[in-house]
Amino acid sequence: MQRIKVHSKLLEGNLSGDSVDRYVSVYLPASYKSGNKKKYPVVYFLHGYTDNDAKFYGFEKHWMTLPPILDTLFSKNPAHEMIIVTPDAYTLFQGSMYSNSITTGNWEDFVAKELVNYIDGHYRTLAQKDSRGLCGHSMGGYGALRIGEKNPDVFSSVYLLSPCCLNSTPMATESIPPQFQRAENIKTIEELQQSDFFTKALFASAAAWSPNPGNPPFYLDLPVKNGIIQPEVMLKWDANRPLNNLDQYIFNIKKLKALGFDAGDKDAGIAESIRTLDKELNKYSIPHEFEIYTGDHINRVSQRIEDKMLQFFSKNLAF
Repeated sequence: MQRIKVHSKLLEGNLSGDSVDRYVSVYLPASYKSGNKKKYPVVYFLHGYTDNDAKFYGFEKHWMTLPPILDTLFSKNPAHEMIIVTPDAYTLFQGSMYSNSITTGNWEDFVAKELVNYIDGHYRTLAQKDSRGLCGHSMGGYGALRIGEKNPDVFSSVYLLSPCCLNSTPMATESIPPQFQRAENIKTIEELQQSDFFTKALFASAAAWSPNPGNPPFYLDLPVKNGIIQPEVMLKWDANRPLNNLDQYIFNIKKLKALGFDAGDKDAGIAESIRTLDKELNKYSIPHEFEIYTGDHINRVSQRIEDKMLQFFSKNLAF
């Protein structure tokens, strides 16, 4: 286990003032330091909203930790050991949405280009798309699909764990959700930091999908202004929902060797969105793995990583 810092030129100048020297947690399999010259596939695991790399790799307390899962699985199947890499995407808004934005920085390109190049340049990797996987949980699942469908020349296999934000929720303009109203009343960074989860998530979405370099202190446009829904902002958000623009990426998705996704049945909105994703991919006859299992947003994710996701990469990556 290593926790390193990677300097990102692509995140330089972000209006949020977030550090461009990003922590990155790197899991190295047991045999890595054995003195041989073996090279390994790499799986990039993107964490969810409000999370960071340290939580998933045991540097901070969390609801699950990756290394023990990886140790157990790879001890049973040493031929399929992998390097696992997770960048810290925690921002001023508690998450980057893994999107390119003047406000939060070019997160898509940081992951797909700078981070991949750095890892290939500093570790014994199989530096080819056939040996690179991309996955993530919740916001990270969204990011994995967003980045994976745009970079089939970088990643060959993509797996989504309970991916958020795939589709938009129809909204009646005469009934504005409370969190939208609360968001409009927040005027300072301090007030934002004291707000509830959903209000912060609105700001994170706006920073990623409706940035505005002329609107300090947050440099974004919220979906409500003066108590009125802003249709042009909602259209920008809708344009960033993968189920809305999937047809434009079908040729790229067909270049992927493998695509898989799952969600718990109690995670109702996300489960419904991946059912739709399944239908859309079937319409194009694109092979994929898909499952709705008994569970919620987090309670069985560690089991899914061990039993499904890592097996998926063992089967599909080139070793």
